[in-house]
Amino acid sequence: MGKQVELLAPAGNYEAFLGAVNAGADAVYLGGERFGARAYADNFKAEEILRALHVAHFYGKKIYLTVNTLLKERELAMLFEYLSPFYEAGLDGVIVQDLGALRYMREHFPGLSLHASTQMTVTGTRGASLLKEAGVSRIVPARELSLQEVQKIRKEAGVEVECFIHGAMCYCYSGQCLFSSILGGRSGNRGRCAQPCRLPYEIWEGRKRLTAEGYPLSLKDMCTLEYLPSLIGAGIDSFKIEGRMKRPEYAAGVTAVYRKYIDRYYEDSACYQVEETDLNRLKSLYIRSEIQTGYYERHNGKEMITLKKPGYEGSDEALLREIREDYIREPEKMPVRLQVRAAVGEPLRVKIMQDAHCKEKANTFADPGNGRAEEAVCFTEVTGEIVQPAKNAPLAQEDIRKHLSKTGESLLRVTACEVAIEGEGFVPVRALNELRRKAVAAFETASCEAKTTLRAGRATDEKEAGVTGAETGKSVDPGDDGEGFRKNTNKNRLSQSVDKAKQVSTSAHALVSTTEQLHAAVSCGCGRIYIESDLFLREREVVLSILKQSCVCYLALPYILRERDEAYLRRLKQVLREPEICSRIQGILVRSLEGLAYAAGLSVERGAISGVFSLAADAGLYCFNSEAAAFLADYVDEITLPYELNANEAAHLARAAKKRGVSVNLIVYSHIPMMITANCLAKTADVCQNGAKGLGKTERSAGGERQIFLKDRKEIAFPVVLNCDHCYNVLYNAVPYSLHAAVKERERIDVSACRYDFTIEAGEVCEQILNGTYVFSAYTAGHCRRGVE
Repeated sequence: MGKQVELLAPAGNYEAFLGAVNAGADAVYLGGERFGARAYADNFKAEEILRALHVAHFYGKKIYLTVNTLLKERELAMLFEYLSPFYEAGLDGVIVQDLGALRYMREHFPGLSLHASTQMTVTGTRGASLLKEAGVSRIVPARELSLQEVQKIRKEAGVEVECFIHGAMCYCYSGQCLFSSILGGRSGNRGRCAQPCRLPYEIWEGRKRLTAEGYPLSLKDMCTLEYLPSLIGAGIDSFKIEGRMKRPEYAAGVTAVYRKYIDRYYEDSACYQVEETDLNRLKSLYIRSEIQTGYYERHNGKEMITLKKPGYEGSDEALLREIREDYIREPEKMPVRLQVRAAVGEPLRVKIMQDAHCKEKANTFADPGNGRAEEAVCFTEVTGEIVQPAKNAPLAQEDIRKHLSKTGESLLRVTACEVAIEGEGFVPVRALNELRRKAVAAFETASCEAKTTLRAGRATDEKEAGVTGAETGKSVDPGDDGEGFRKNTNKNRLSQSVDKAKQVSTSAHALVSTTEQLHAAVSCGCGRIYIESDLFLREREVVLSILKQSCVCYLALPYILRERDEAYLRRLKQVLREPEICSRIQGILVRSLEGLAYAAGLSVERGAISGVFSLAADAGLYCFNSEAAAFLADYVDEITLPYELNANEAAHLARAAKKRGVSVNLIVYSHIPMMITANCLAKTADVCQNGAKGLGKTERSAGGERQIFLKDRKEIAFPVVLNCDHCYNVLYNAVPYSLHAAVKERERIDVSACRYDFTIEAGEVCEQILNGTYVFSAYTAGHCRRGVE
């Protein structure tokens, strides 16, 4: 049988690890005491991770460690010491979010498999291919992708794909949520999300309430048991179960059910059918009021929301007890046979081998090849002290058998011990015990190494056969454009006109999404204007008529780019080829890895004509540390400081980025985008533009995008802009973010330029703010002074 899909289970502690692997997981992902996206889980101590690695490898399993948060500079310095013992113990992979951590691990831990977390918001083949060039061997794509989009990533990017199949779901694109961080100081990007999406809200349009108080941001849990044949048929490499914050019984119970049905599919896919009792079993394990199959067959929908009950309905205690008895225990020990030879004048010799007669009985875990049935290890032979002539009572077979059969807390169980004695000899009990420990350790180590070798050989066979294009640790020539990506190896590559534009000053830059805002930015003499590409394509002639020839203009790409946006991107590319436009647009603001790869490709194409576009990374393409700045420096000319750094951290990062030749921008005014979502609040409120109850003109922003409000229990109204061109919502903070009073902090950061982001503001308000008149009564300085934990 060829390679089967990997079943990847969560473990929030060592008990959960045992439960998951006893229930049939092929691999387990877990977090240590640092850098994990579940800061409030029990998590593993270092010695527990090392023990889990040994146990897992002995039985042919894998362990993936989560380093899936954004790392601050001081934390980056701790990464080597933290990872080294696990790396040396054969850690199978690391799930990573931070671009700097990715770069650091690629350099310092060669051969370590690097998996891009769903927190990286990979939404297409361009972003996946870019990460592959950076050394990533597996992608965990955004959960919002359709099955078709997932298949396309695997096929065209040539990387392994790991997809969620069960558990809780975030309302926001993972990695793009600042809701908990901005409102409560608990950052999801740092593993501390307070889940404000599970609180009650109302949806409003102006003064009209569209929905009663409910839970419009709370998604039902995912359950794909009935959908498994389609997922397996799509060629997904790993099925991931969510739940590191949940009890060990959850990890074991869910794993056992999915193990049963994955095996059932491979045994006879034509007769695949899910039993109602197993669905009910899953529903009794921490499931919310209802379940759904996720985004694989839909872009969004009201049916995905649990409007009335955001929390769990409880669990079946009897079922939990049953699961604990069945799975939450140390694994069954491997039965082995010993052959002992004790000859006077020679070293005591022990051969240890797996007991073939008991093999099936002991095979609690799947075979090491994931569908491959080779023997992992035959035997190990070790020697001990020399057998001395006996002065008194000589060694007896029973004495040797008694001491060598005590395997204690090891993973072995002695079923037979054959002893051959030549002459009347003697060795002390201490020597017998030492020999036993030595033999057990040697056999377990050899077994782990043999299974690792089998997996490596399997991967090589598949690679040669074209099963997957994933290439862990492949080095990339920094000057190689690969799939058309431009790597920023020549800092003098720009044409003279763009060079002048790139000399950014401390004069104000502005980002605009309406023509009114554009008028204000031009009249106030902004040093650079970022224009939303949607606005530019929608009202190109009006935009060009407002702009002065001297204006430095960048286009800002959408927050999310998906397969549905390909026609849009082709149109934008065609427009940017026009001589008039090519001379007016100097750069592109990129907000995602997909956008970064697209814009880098545009720069390669344009470079042959009139120099490349200057690229700037937005705040949501997180640059949290100097290594991230170094990563982005290969692609962009400028970064935008993220919202979650305090002034001291931002100042340090700004200095590090400048040393890399990268300019640094600071947003000093905006309504912070706290959520980017595929699900649509208008659809949830039954007022979708495509439905019978479409929103009226009064609910549209000046830029043509629809705007509604989400009102919480305190009557605070959060503006929500509905981007129907790309079918996503942007939920903004209710009050503006402004650093106008943080004068010392701004001076300390010492950036190349300050940026004002205008989204929902009227033109006259933009003009007042740019002229230094702050008309708002309430505002926030965000994390400028305190930062996030």
